Amino acid sequence: MQQYTSDTSKGAPGAAPLRRHGRLRSAMAGLAALLAVGGLGTALTPTAQAADNPYERGPAPTTASIEASTGPYAVSRTTVSSLSVTGFGGGTVYYPTSTSDGTFGAVAVSPGYTADQSSIAWLGPRLASQGFVVFTIDTLTRYDQPDSRGRQLLSALDYLTERSTVRGRIDSSRLGVMGHSMGGGGSLEAAKSRPSLQAAIPLTGWNTDKTWPELRTPTLVVGADGDTVAPVGSHSEPFYESLPSTLDKAYLELNGASHFTPNTSNTTIAKYSLSWLKRFIDNDTRYEQFLCPLPRPGLTIEEYRGNCPHAS
Repeated sequence: MQQYTSDTSKGAPGAAPLRRHGRLRSAMAGLAALLAVGGLGTALTPTAQAADNPYERGPAPTTASIEASTGPYAVSRTTVSSLSVTGFGGGTVYYPTSTSDGTFGAVAVSPGYTADQSSIAWLGPRLASQGFVVFTIDTLTRYDQPDSRGRQLLSALDYLTERSTVRGRIDSSRLGVMGHSMGGGGSLEAAKSRPSLQAAIPLTGWNTDKTWPELRTPTLVVGADGDTVAPVGSHSEPFYESLPSTLDKAYLELNGASHFTPNTSNTTIAKYSLSWLKRFIDNDTRYEQFLCPLPRPGLTIEEYRGNCPHAS
């Protein structure tokens, strides 16, 4: 069961035949030993993989685990007042309570036009319980445009990693951005400004800039088939199609969904967002199975395009 605690603080040639036979027996024995070791090595592959990737967090994923409303980590939260920060409007930080696994990657999430953090709050505990520090932010005003929201996402990440009370829990080299509507457009702006980001996920994003060939951050674009505010034909689809073909990228179009679907708990959004963040922020190849082969259209997916993740 999900657990929460609250914290409102701010912070040799020519040898005889007999010798040759002896060598043959030795070689065969050596081969047998090598095969035995190989079998043992195969049995230990998961452990070896974990040792090779120090960023893996949590148990091996299953379809059930990535669709679950809560993950393996208990979650705490801390409130960040707008009066204690500059460059954005404060927000709420959700983070794994345990410190036994070391540091975690972090994600900042922006709301959309006229909205506040409550509209994307469900993503906080959902992603944090899977092993991320998640900062759902308020913007300086409810009317900030995507370029401003992009700057605010970066300011929030800087605060999170440099001055927040949970900075010791974060690996500052493993960061990502998400956002809804203009906040989704802002996530593209943030990735453009800071190519070192590991992942970007615009959710039914809106932006007057339709082309993003300069992005170097793995990007999952999420659109909705019934979106009349930011129709996929003039927003999410051109966003995705303009991304470099060499980039790790994907386009997920939700079936039977609207512009505001990302504002409430949604299993499809959570499932693929989590898989994307795990694969590219944590370099966790255990999650590739959910991204490749490409998911097929179905009850909740109208369309899915993309390329299989490139080798790290």
